[in-house]
Amino acid sequence: MPSRFIPKMTPAIAFVAKDVNPPVYMTTQPPSNLSASQSAVPRVALLIETSNGYARELLHGVEEYIRSHSPWHIFLAERGRGDAPPAWLDNWDGDGIIARVENKKIAQFLSKAKQPVVDLSSYRFLEKVPSVMTDSKAIAELAATHFLNRGFSHFAFCGLSRFPWSRQRGEYFQQALLEKKHYVHEYNPSSRDSGDSENETDVIAKWLVTLPKPVAIFACYDARGRQILDACHRVNISVPEEVAVLGVDNDELLCELCPQPLSSVDPNPRRSGWVAASLLDQMMQGQKIEPDVHIVKPAGISTRQSTDALAVADANIVRALRYIRENACKGITVNDVVSVAGIARRTMESRIKKLLGRSPHEEIMRVQVQRAQRLLLHTNLPVTVISERAGFENPEYFSVAFKRISGMPPARFRRTRGESK
Repeated sequence: MPSRFIPKMTPAIAFVAKDVNPPVYMTTQPPSNLSASQSAVPRVALLIETSNGYARELLHGVEEYIRSHSPWHIFLAERGRGDAPPAWLDNWDGDGIIARVENKKIAQFLSKAKQPVVDLSSYRFLEKVPSVMTDSKAIAELAATHFLNRGFSHFAFCGLSRFPWSRQRGEYFQQALLEKKHYVHEYNPSSRDSGDSENETDVIAKWLVTLPKPVAIFACYDARGRQILDACHRVNISVPEEVAVLGVDNDELLCELCPQPLSSVDPNPRRSGWVAASLLDQMMQGQKIEPDVHIVKPAGISTRQSTDALAVADANIVRALRYIRENACKGITVNDVVSVAGIARRTMESRIKKLLGRSPHEEIMRVQVQRAQRLLLHTNLPVTVISERAGFENPEYFSVAFKRISGMPPARFRRTRGESK
């Protein structure tokens, strides 16, 4: 089946004012139960789960398409991944369906649909309808480059074998690194993987202990990445100094709630939703759309703490950097770091400068300012309180240090960066 590659698109703002035209008509009743005044508006069923961040971003993409084109009457019920189609769909006389066809039961049901269907699943159970998929190859290559640029020479992949997209990402990750003469360790559980179970996390922890360090681990998606980070915590493995972890989906809430905020590839689900809506719109207008696979490129990587490091084999420097990362906002000094590192101050300063291009004092400041940036963007705390929580002795010195590192004062950073989100 031929594929069409869709260029990446920067996600638009998630929420639109209610008075912006065209409107999106929403209902929790079968879309056939519409008033006469709404009958001319296309009726579209979205069989997309609302239970995870990736799927919700797909829905945002559909919504953005509608806002910039003609109005649709949307039916969207609360769903879980792979849930059976709603009973009303059997006799529905609507105009189109966008679905995540995650199993053969759903595929069999939708294969009988009279309306045009667009599929947003990677399983490809419905080969006679157009589908929109993320680009597993580009995602994996982006992950490999991310780690290589940080100087790693040991790599691993941790996936979920029951999902085809996970297997694809693992295979492409291995290919990308094999071309650079690197071997990829792969997590292979002895029994069928169970996802988020506690037992599974313990098994992953035992696997982590066997890996050479420092190692860069590519997780098939964010939930698996969180599980790896939990496993690291159980066996006292330092992240990111000993193990760096990268997920996929960039589910911001999930990533930020990890023990160490999780870096993640953004697969551009909003663009996928937008493309699916565009295809369905054309089909509802009578245009013939071939049952091709439309591939959407990833939007990039959101780098957070879990990969915010360079590969370091020096145990003394690993201890020093870990201590800085965990205690910089507690008012520590370089002498405190020297005590933990267990080597002479001049030796430690020289090694850290060579590795990072900055002194231990500058690294402490960087971590403090990074903490302040997060508080400025994600809380409404006053700048004076943020200064204290970031470990600065007084607000005036905080403002000077923040401006030197961030390029602007704290208040302006909050205003400009907060508006751009």
